[in-house]
Amino acid sequence: MSLPVLLALAAGSTPSPSPSTSTGPVTPTLQDAQESATHAASWVEENWSTWLAIGLRVLLILVVAAVLRVFVRRAITKLIDRMTRTVQAVDGTALGGLLVNVERRRQRSQAIGSVLRSVASFLIMGTAALMILGTFEINLAPLLASAGVAGVAIGFGARNLVTDFLSGVFMILEDQYGVGDVIDAGVASGEVIEVGLRVTKLRGDNGEIWYVRNGEVKRIGNLSQGWATAGVDVTVRASEDLDHVRAVIDDVAQTISKEEPWNERLWGPIEILGLDSVLLDSMVVRVSAKTMPGKARSVERELRWRIKRAFDAADIRIVGGPTVPPEEEPLDPTSAVAAPSALGNPASPQSEATAPIPAPGSVPAPSGAPK
Repeated sequence: MSLPVLLALAAGSTPSPSPSTSTGPVTPTLQDAQESATHAASWVEENWSTWLAIGLRVLLILVVAAVLRVFVRRAITKLIDRMTRTVQAVDGTALGGLLVNVERRRQRSQAIGSVLRSVASFLIMGTAALMILGTFEINLAPLLASAGVAGVAIGFGARNLVTDFLSGVFMILEDQYGVGDVIDAGVASGEVIEVGLRVTKLRGDNGEIWYVRNGEVKRIGNLSQGWATAGVDVTVRASEDLDHVRAVIDDVAQTISKEEPWNERLWGPIEILGLDSVLLDSMVVRVSAKTMPGKARSVERELRWRIKRAFDAADIRIVGGPTVPPEEEPLDPTSAVAAPSALGNPASPQSEATAPIPAPGSVPAPSGAPK
């Protein structure tokens, strides 16, 4: 007889235990293990093709997503490199070299490339994740609906953050300013020390650091792109010889244009534009020069210094301030004083002869009545 039959007979011959009798844990038998293995093998045999197909599909999605991500990132990198090479074509001129220097191009390229690569990776990997969930036959409608509602809620709650981020992206893409530029952002002005997607850091004239949100910037004045203009107004006496004044200023301009480092900061000749204004006792001569961006103030200070020393050596007097009005003859201090009156002295005969004014309601005494 087989083992299962013997086990069945033994179970039938054994009296059933009383309710009060305690039973121990049931020990799995060899038959139970054989049945479990048979069921598992049959389940695997029935579903291995389905799971294999799902696994292959998931693997294919991951491989395609990884390859596409690498391809897109390389395409973005090549696009950024091409933009940089296009910008390098204007490096032959001083203006082009100053406008887009090497460090500025490197930082801008890194920022733009980082943003584009992050966005591409998020879109590709997010799409792959949704496709994998769909492969497992998970209903994506509730998930997408919840994500849409959450996105709307986050958009309303963090609209300032989204505005700052988008403004920072467009500022970097349009190259409105970069590290080292001196800008006027309306709410603050100074030198840019860091450009972020949300906040821009500025170093003020007194050394303070301004944190300006990109979404709050309505206008930007970049003082470091292109070129700057240095203007100096020289006020001299109206009696000075204009030809002599022009000759002295020309000598100063020729001297400063040949010395270091002013010959690099000056991008054009120093011009005497002419008389800006003529007054009764003075006249203003306007001097202007095209300079390197951000160096206009230093050139103006140096020009004032040199022009003052040259004028002192040439005996040309520099004047300034409001015109002094001509002096008038002093008025007689006694002209506004009235002549003395005899009634001002109560002991004078005129005061004693003056009758007092009677009070209202009082009857004057007759002239012959006793007092």
